[in-house]
Order: sequence, then C-alpha cells, then structure tokens
Amino acid sequence: MQSSVESFITVLESYRGRDKVIRTLCYGSQLVGGILSGKSPQSSLGKSLLLFSAQLSHCRTTLRLFDDLSMLAYSSGYGLGGSEKDALVRWMSVLSNVADQLYYPCEHIAWAADAELIKTKSDRWWVLSTGLWGASLVLGILRSIRSILILKRKAQKCHRSGSAESREEAFSQKAALKRQIRAEVFSILSSSADLCNAVHWMPPGFLWAGRFPPWLVGLMGTTSSLIGLLQMSSADQGAS
Repeated sequence: MQSSVESFITVLESYRGRDKVIRTLCYGSQLVGGILSGKSPQSSLGKSLLLFSAQLSHCRTTLRLFDDLSMLAYSSGYGLGGSEKDALVRWMSVLSNVADQLYYPCEHIAWAADAELIKTKSDRWWVLSTGLWGASLVLGILRSIRSILILKRKAQKCHRSGSAESREEAFSQKAALKRQIRAEVFSILSSSADLCNAVHWMPPGFLWAGRFPPWLVGLMGTTSSLIGLLQMSSADQGAS
C-alpha cells in the first residue's frame, strides 16, 4: 500500500505524470457526470462532476501555455528524422511534429481571446487548433500502422535460427518485437479515441461533429487517458 502511494506521489511530482492524472480525472468526471445527468437532468452530482471536469480542462489549457519550448526542443532534436530507417515513418513523424508545434500558439490565441486578453474571435482559433490536433492524431495512427508492419517483418526474420545460442537470441528479439507491436497497438487505440473527440469538437456538419453526448466524450477521453497512464507506467518500469 505504501509503495503504491509513493509511486502515485512520484507521478504527481512530474509535469507529464500530473497532466495525465488531471486528464484522467477530467474525462472520468465527464463520463460519470454525463451518465448521471443523462439519467436525471436534475442530478446535482452529475452537474457538479461536469463543472469539475470543465475546470480541470481549463487548468490543462492554462498549463499548456508553457509547452511551446519543450515541443520545440523535441522537434529540433528529431529534425528531419535522419535516424529513422523507414522514409514513411520519418516524414509522418516530421509532419506530426509540425502539426503539434503549430497547435500550441493557435490554442494560446484562443485561450487569450476567451480570457479577453486580446480582441479577436476565439472560435476560428479553437477550430484551427482542434484541426491540427486531429491531423497529428491521424499521422500518429498511420505511423503506428506502418511501424507494426515493419516490426512484423522483423519478427518473421527472427523465426528461424541455426545454433541453440542464436535461437535463444532470436527468441529474445522476437519477444521484444512483440512488446513493441503491443505498444503501437495501444497507441492506435489511444489516438483513435482522441480522434473521435477531435472530430466531435469540429464545426457542425463535419462528420459526427457535435453529436457526442457528454458521457461518450468522457468515455473516449478516459479510454485514451488510461492507456496513456499504462504506457507511462510500462516505460518507467522498463527504464528502471
């Protein structure tokens, strides 16, 4: 019990970990609040949870005001992806980084307009930032699909080996490749759930924009958030 509490505190002490926890609480509150409000529109608990979710969302938006430089450092470090062996993976990653980099200033302008810090309409900036987020998610899904195909080809090459030692090494490599494939599958599921919400927040008339009830938005977001927490936990365990 104590180790679990210590692990949770460690997660909260990092910006990345705290954001994932806030995100999970945000969408989880929207999921439960949406269900309660759907069953009983007069439910005070349902309304409170939806308001709590909205405040956590505002909190995350405000915290993202400081993410531009870290994103720029990541994009600069990746550059044109010279270390990537596959050209498709490389260029999809580069385009995804560009979309992510442009997302932040667009969201900042929308936030500043809503806060009446600048005189401009926030609607178009929210749409633009959501569109960039959606584009990044689509590129991420395609990149993961491509990565899975590459990893499967590598796994097939490890299927047969001559000596006992090489067979043992091949088995170890195949197990590692399976873990990587599983991670890519989880990434596809997470990005797909987020993409459903991104489309929902686009202007009416675009696919299913505006058609999700609050509980469904919460369900998609909670699914993505829990996968993110699971991936972060797996990465931390692998690093240790």
